[in-house]
Amino acid sequence: MHRFLAARAGNVAIFSALCLCVGLVAPTYAQNRFTDADLANGFYRTVFGLEYANNGRGAQVVKKFVGPVRVYIDQRARIDRRAVTRSFVRSVNRSVRGLDIRVVDSPLQANFTVYIVDRANYAQVIQDDVYNSSRATVRGRCMVRVLTGRGGISKAQAVIVSDEGDFLFNRCMVEEILQGLGPLNDDPSLTYSVFNDASRHTRFMLHDRYVLNLLYHPQVQPGMQIADVQRVLPRVIADVRGYVR
Repeated sequence: MHRFLAARAGNVAIFSALCLCVGLVAPTYAQNRFTDADLANGFYRTVFGLEYANNGRGAQVVKKFVGPVRVYIDQRARIDRRAVTRSFVRSVNRSVRGLDIRVVDSPLQANFTVYIVDRANYAQVIQDDVYNSSRATVRGRCMVRVLTGRGGISKAQAVIVSDEGDFLFNRCMVEEILQGLGPLNDDPSLTYSVFNDASRHTRFMLHDRYVLNLLYHPQVQPGMQIADVQRVLPRVIADVRGYVR
């Protein structure tokens, strides 16, 4: 995962791109049997980006939407992927308590835009629609960018390629939409997670449902640092275990 942060008008712009690396996976958890320590570790590694020591102040605070998330699907590819994307957004809405995320019909209503493109147009969409700059560097097989400040995430944009097979599309759709909600880091030790460029998961894994439910718990607030979260996370984990399936 490549990540770049830049301060702009009081906000932090965070960009992540899926590189689909292989190898370097160290299995650490038994699937579907996560201890409290496992869940805390997964939360810290994805939300705070502990894998990278020099990726900016913005990576070391909680990032999340604090109000409704409205997703506009900007379909520009030859293969129409809107139905599967809508279905995934509905599944996230059902799976994450404290998160109100829905697809809308107009870009004017949206604070999260998902561009579905063919590979030939990937770079142009990133430069023209995401960064509004022909000089913007294009990386990754797919990407998400968020704008976040003290009040939480204000805007997210994901660019997902449609014409390079179902595996890549589904993998990118799941990871980039979930990362656009706040857990922006990847870590190779997270075996049963899409937040791991070496894994081949293409669905909303149980581990990641825990991470998102921990993040969107009311006791976890945007701008909190690791020490702040450490004081509340044991109680939050105990609560979340009661409803995550």
